[in-house]
Amino acid sequence: MIHTLQENVAIILPENGLEEKLAQAQKENRKLTIKLGFDPTAPDLHLGHAVILKKLKQFQDLGHKIIIVVGSFTARIGDPTGKNKARKPLTAEEVHHNAQTYINQLSKVLDIESTEIVFNSDWLDALDFSEVIQLLSKVTVAQLMHRNDFNKRFTENTPIAMHELVYPILQGFDSVKIECDIEMGGTDQLFNCTMGRQLQEIYQLPAQIVMCMPLLKGLDGKEKMSKSLNNIIGLTDEPNEMFGKTMSIPDALIDEFIDLTTDFSAEEKSSLQSKIRNGENPMNIKKLIAKNIIRQYHDDASAENAELFFNNQFQNKNFDEKSFEPVPISTLNHTQHTMTVLELCHQLKNDLSKSAVRRLIQSGGVQINSVKVSDPDQEIELSTGIKIKLGRRNFFELV
Repeated sequence: MIHTLQENVAIILPENGLEEKLAQAQKENRKLTIKLGFDPTAPDLHLGHAVILKKLKQFQDLGHKIIIVVGSFTARIGDPTGKNKARKPLTAEEVHHNAQTYINQLSKVLDIESTEIVFNSDWLDALDFSEVIQLLSKVTVAQLMHRNDFNKRFTENTPIAMHELVYPILQGFDSVKIECDIEMGGTDQLFNCTMGRQLQEIYQLPAQIVMCMPLLKGLDGKEKMSKSLNNIIGLTDEPNEMFGKTMSIPDALIDEFIDLTTDFSAEEKSSLQSKIRNGENPMNIKKLIAKNIIRQYHDDASAENAELFFNNQFQNKNFDEKSFEPVPISTLNHTQHTMTVLELCHQLKNDLSKSAVRRLIQSGGVQINSVKVSDPDQEIELSTGIKIKLGRRNFFELV
């Protein structure tokens, strides 16, 4: 059991803390309280979030109590992003919408019926100003400067707003209020989670241990998976989209994806990683990873169908035999019978900026009726039957 709970964990603080907490819970004949906090800054969960959620599910399957703390107060003030500026605060309406979307998606991994959902505005909104000052007095500026990004920004004379310094203290106070035994997070949350330990000790409570999971890299193979970087595989993505995105990961990420995104057994994971080292075609391994991911968040049939779709769409060289999404000409925003390639492609793929679409066209990433088009300003006559390939995975036909 202890080996399973420690698998893939990047940091446990203190090192022997998990064994001690489990032994203490057994001695007291109770289950552990395990906390995961999130600020609903973006409404979609992705495989990076699932790395932590699947670890929580292991604790849940053993009967322990999972508490999800929704940062309904902290999201309204804006938190440090770990970069050189604070994240934009959200309105109460945005917080409510995003939080509800998060909660709905948690059921993709957790047993939501036995998961407790709480909102930190319930206790943080109730603090009067003198109580806030008393809370802040329990932490020194020197302690806050141990957080790497604060220290770096201070050294580089980059502004740090006061509310950013307060944020870790508020997150730590959440741990005091729910009296948790273990706080989970990514490695980028280590400082904030240890603040919870410190405050619990000040309030004369048993100190929580901290378990940090590694940060899954995104489709670019460089930055952590993040919606703001557009490098995610979402838990609610359609199977075909999941499959195509997984196939696009750099080969260097295969080991990491096997470890952190699949639910293969330890023996199966080791076997796949050995095959890669022994010269197996990476595409074959990526297909197995993609199907495994789809089975977790959809079902077996969807996984098989997604592989068939991918083979036809991306390995079949015949342009006209691919599957094209029909787009009625009447839905395009135009006043004449022609449009530039740039404007047409931007309307077909409006989640990309015009500058990104222009770069895609100029780099040869757009085909119209199987012919590459590299001039964004070329005029196209709008007529039924025109087929457009936009990037690697987007196929449209005007109808």
